[in-house]
Amino acid sequence: MKIRLAVTFAAAALLAACSPTTSSAPDVTPTQNAAKTTTIAETTVAPVTTTTAAAPPAPAPAAPTTCTVPDVVGMVHQTAQDTMQASGLYNLREQDSTGQGRVLALDRNWTTTAQSVAAGQAVDCTTEILLSAKKIGE
Repeated sequence: MKIRLAVTFAAAALLAACSPTTSSAPDVTPTQNAAKTTTIAETTVAPVTTTTAAAPPAPAPAAPTTCTVPDVVGMVHQTAQDTMQASGLYNLREQDSTGQGRVLALDRNWTTTAQSVAAGQAVDCTTEILLSAKKIGE
């Protein structure tokens, strides 16, 4: 029992010797401290003032823009779409004009046969336009 108690005290003493010190300041005597006196200049910091500016007024809603519908009947379907988009009309749908319900996958293989809005009309640029087409050679 005495050996166990002695070992416990020895271990505690060893751990205490190995643990880091709690003070981070160097051990300086008053005479050393007086010899190494450093003066730190005072600095004045101006207070920061934050101002909140009023939010800018919301822009007025834009007037609806109108676009003139071009005549694309008879054009290769891809060219017809490009022509509509160049006029500012992007809301385009397409369909097979033969009624077979085919998908116009390769637009360059189709000819536009009709458009839902007549050429020359001024419409809102967001108007949906349906382009009908059939395969070239049909």
